[in-house]
Formats: sequence, C-alpha cells, structure tokens
Amino acid sequence: MTDTAKPRIEEVARVAGVSKSTVSRVINGEQYVSARARNAVHEAIAQLGYSPNQAARSLAGNRANAIALVVSEQGSRVLSDPFFASVLRGVHAELTGRRIQLLLMMSQPADNIDLVAYLSGGHVDGALLVSLHGADPLVAMLTGIRLPVVACGRPLGGSVPFVDADNFNGGLEAGRHLVSLGRRRVATIAGPRDMAVGMDRLSGWRRAMSEARLADDLVQEADFTPESGARAMASLLEREPELDAVFVAADIMALGALQVLHARGLRVPSDVAIVGFDDSVLASTATPPLTTVRQDVEQLGRTMTWRLLAELAGEPDLPPSLLLPTSLVHRASA
Repeated sequence: MTDTAKPRIEEVARVAGVSKSTVSRVINGEQYVSARARNAVHEAIAQLGYSPNQAARSLAGNRANAIALVVSEQGSRVLSDPFFASVLRGVHAELTGRRIQLLLMMSQPADNIDLVAYLSGGHVDGALLVSLHGADPLVAMLTGIRLPVVACGRPLGGSVPFVDADNFNGGLEAGRHLVSLGRRRVATIAGPRDMAVGMDRLSGWRRAMSEARLADDLVQEADFTPESGARAMASLLEREPELDAVFVAADIMALGALQVLHARGLRVPSDVAIVGFDDSVLASTATPPLTTVRQDVEQLGRTMTWRLLAELAGEPDLPPSLLLPTSLVHRASA
C-alpha cells in the first residue's frame, strides 16, 4: 500500500469476513469476540499492513512515549542467559531520564500475528528486535505496518537498521590466538546457522585456520545453551580425540564444553585450550577462568536504543548499520 492508499477499517473487516464493530473490539482488546473472529482480524491486519491509530497520532503530533524490546526466544531462555540481561541494562540506561516506557515482549513465530496486531495499535512508537532467527517474517511484518525498528545483530531476512558486534574479527582473533599457542588441531563450537552471529564468528575462525594453513573440518553447531555446548564438545572429541584447542562461539556454551572436558580427565589449557565469546560474568567465574572475546553487550543495547530514538526524532543521515569493536581478554583457559 502507498501512503495515499492506506487500508481502512472497512477493508480489514472485509478481508476478515467480520463487521467493523468486531474489528474495533479486537483492536481495543475487548471481550466477547470469538477466537475464530479474533484470529481472522489479526491475520487481516498483518496482511493489509493496517495501523489503527498511527496516522491519527502522527497528525496530532502525539506519541505513545513507549518502545518495545522484542526478544524472539522463549521466556525461560531469556531469563537464564546473561546476554539478554546485559542488553536490557543497556536499553534501560539509554532511556533513563527520557520519560519513555519500555515494554519487554518475548515471542515465537506462532505469536507474530498477535504481536504485530498489538504493536500496530498505537501502544509503542518503535521496536528493538533481539535474537532474530533466519528469515523471521516479523521483520517484514513490522516494516509493513511502518513501525520504526532497529535490530540487535545483522538480520538474515529483511532490510532494517541494525547494531552488531564485529563478530567476524572476534572469531578471527580467537582463532589466531589459539594458533599462536602452538595448537594445531583446532575445533570450533559454532552458533546456529540461522543467525548471522553464528555464521560471522564461524567465518572469522575459518579465516584464522586458512591463514595458518590448518584444517577447518572440526566444526560442531550448537544453540547458545550450556547443554548444546556439552553435546557439541562430546561430539568433537568422538570425531577427533587428539584435538588440542576449541573456539566456542559463546561463553554460555563454553561452560558445557568445560564440563565435558573435566569429566573426561582432560586438563584445560594444557591438554585442550578454550576461547569463548562475550566476556559475560560466566567467563570470569568458570573453572578455569575463560579467555574470551569481549563484546560490550550493554553498549550494544544502548547504541540500538539511541539509533531508534534518533530515527523517531527525525535526525537526518543516520547510518543503516553500526558495528561495535571486540577485543580478546586473556585468562587461564588459553
């Protein structure tokens, strides 16, 4: 739809096969609407890119004075991973003193229609998207309703502004460090291939192996949980019992890898050196303390919030993407 042909409530009602009053009740969150009708209205809103109150608010010069932080993960995952807590601290710090409310929303693809219907209802002025997987349709759905969004990490699907750490060079530096220690059978526990962060860190490690003319065949994918890190480490040891170093693409996965190495009587770093990624609180408290690639996750949260607020304020010539530096933190594991 062009700006001159924005969908109206009548069109939503027609596509959903319900009355205008039913559409209005769904938008306003009222009771006494059947599940079938509610789902039909949400689907029609997403299909048409209907934004109920956005135009009226813009004409009146009003704002919701709220933004949403949308995390595409299950709630239990968000609450247990220190990465998300650090992002939230950064977002909160940037909002301090601005009189802007923050809505924390956790969603799965099955929730997208309800999520978009809510975000299109004038409750927020923009959204921060965290932990996008693959070609998540949420990006296109939100841009379709013309809601300003900024992603945390390079999105694989859709073209929206994003802020990310320099994951490629972080993986490259980790691989180079392990090679500099004289390690020659270097493995990696990579992040998921449906996230740019996993792909970019893996590419950096591969580049380091190529520079050193070492094999890059010892790759095992995991999903940023301790359990997946443990499974990946066990799998790598089965394939190559003589491996002597591992780059793990997240500290939280490195915890699981360390547990497996300890259980098998392998000493870190004398038998197997390990480098993680994040420099979360988990790194300094691990046994032994973890050498890791530091990314400033709080700064990541602050920067993406600044970028969204700058767009909402109409600042010109904003960069479409921002890449924050990484650095290697030396501890006892490598």
